Amino acid sequence: MVNFVATPIGNLGDISLRALDTLREADAIFCEDTRHSLKLLNYYEIKKPLVSCHKFNELAAAEKLVRMAKEGKNVAVITDAGTPVISDPGNLLVQVLRENSIAYTLIPGACAFVAALVLSGFPADKFAFLGFLRGKAGEKREYLKKYAAFEGTLVFYSAPQDVDADIRMLAEAFGDREACAVREITKMHESIEYFRLEEGLSGEKRGEYVLIVAGTGERENPLNALTEIEHINYYVDQGMSVKDALKAAAKDRGVSKSELYKYTVKDKTEQ
Repeated sequence: MVNFVATPIGNLGDISLRALDTLREADAIFCEDTRHSLKLLNYYEIKKPLVSCHKFNELAAAEKLVRMAKEGKNVAVITDAGTPVISDPGNLLVQVLRENSIAYTLIPGACAFVAALVLSGFPADKFAFLGFLRGKAGEKREYLKKYAAFEGTLVFYSAPQDVDADIRMLAEAFGDREACAVREITKMHESIEYFRLEEGLSGEKRGEYVLIVAGTGERENPLNALTEIEHINYYVDQGMSVKDALKAAAKDRGVSKSELYKYTVKDKTEQ
């Protein structure tokens, strides 16, 4: 059996009893950085063989993991902090285990972006977690364009040396929106700071950041305050066909065209 185990993101007390039992019962533990993981394991007096598994050797580690699992070994997989796979190694391991029909599960626990979203107070009923911004500047801009009209909250990871540049790029892509920076989650210097994207984040940058950015929100589109018929007719008055007006209004309101079609039937009949 292979168990992916979530570990603390700061405070070493944030680990479940089930996670500790799983680590104690494992024949081996695959970890992102053996030196880092030893701090947690030593704290709980857990001594197990450690196997390095990071983004540069994940394929070789996956092959070793499969061999051990087929031998009947009980294996745990952890990363430096938080839940494996979430902006951390592990996704390739899951794929290889699936391909080889090997049983695996997750022992859930801490996750930085979930904690930050809760702490921010931003709407959490609809959100998109986009992780670290990667690639060249042009690639990042193209990536962010896809989410410029997203109504829900947007969540990003950012390293301290990148946070100012990331915020400038977010302002360029989304305009001047309300944002929140959460850092050092569960640690002594945990902080939550609200700011506007175009103003940037003040102060010295230390620790890993989670950036929370407000979505467009229906409330920011004044057309959504109209009734459905008024909304469609607004676009018709601009010279659109009923079909195109229906499509535009549906996009504004975040609904399917079929939901608004009934409001155009009368108009079609009269034409």
